[in-house]
Amino acid sequence: MLPLLDVIQKTADFFAKKNVESPRLNAELLIGHALGLKRMQLYLQFERVLSEAELESIRPLVKRRGQREPLQYILGETEWSGLRLKVDRRALIPRPETELLMELISSFVTAPPLAILDLGTGSGAIALALAKMYADAQVLAVDLSDEALALARENADALGLGERVTFLRSDWFESMPAGAGYDLIISNPPYLTQAETEAAEPEVRTHEPISALAAGEAGMADLRKIITGAPTFLKAGGLLAVETGIDQHAILKPILESAGYVRIESRQDLTGRDRFMFAWR
Repeated sequence: MLPLLDVIQKTADFFAKKNVESPRLNAELLIGHALGLKRMQLYLQFERVLSEAELESIRPLVKRRGQREPLQYILGETEWSGLRLKVDRRALIPRPETELLMELISSFVTAPPLAILDLGTGSGAIALALAKMYADAQVLAVDLSDEALALARENADALGLGERVTFLRSDWFESMPAGAGYDLIISNPPYLTQAETEAAEPEVRTHEPISALAAGEAGMADLRKIITGAPTFLKAGGLLAVETGIDQHAILKPILESAGYVRIESRQDLTGRDRFMFAWR
């Protein structure tokens, strides 16, 4: 039997050897999860000797993280844009950069949107964050994956937003009802190239659904479909907001112009790279 502090240090050392980012933080979060303790509670119990049963609850989690399974999948949840979301292999883990997209939306939208379309909803993160942000809005969340839609529904129900967020299985606009009009269409679609996917960390390329990460045509195949299809469903003055890969804006801007958008703006992420595009019908 070992003191808690020793278990944390040994776990952090193991993670470091496996090239896990922030090994001490990962160790504390996983061990705290296994023991039902918050990080601050761990700090107050460093000298406590763990029982064999407690160690048995920790070991399989440590093994999974050592195999580079994402921490969020092991914990089963993540905090994102003020929401606690269930996450698992059915959908991508919501990214911190997409939280910036939520902040930018609030600065670009002058009147609260009443009808919102989220394309490629995954875990439902964007749709649910917008439903929380705009209490009078009705949100339609679209995804081609039945598994992702099931996860998004679970999150909507857990957050009490199931009445204002509805879900549709569709390949982008393919199954959308004719005549539907939206004040805001938003998407974080697949935009990685094959080379970027192959170069990604094991957490991404081995454990997350690749179909939600990578796209053809240098990562822009799905962005093209969204850009050209959105005007049919945008109300006059409506906003299209998309997250993109880096080095794509120079190619996407003329596509947006050809699709008839009257105003187009790019914004950078926190690392100073082009990441978001906004276009108005």
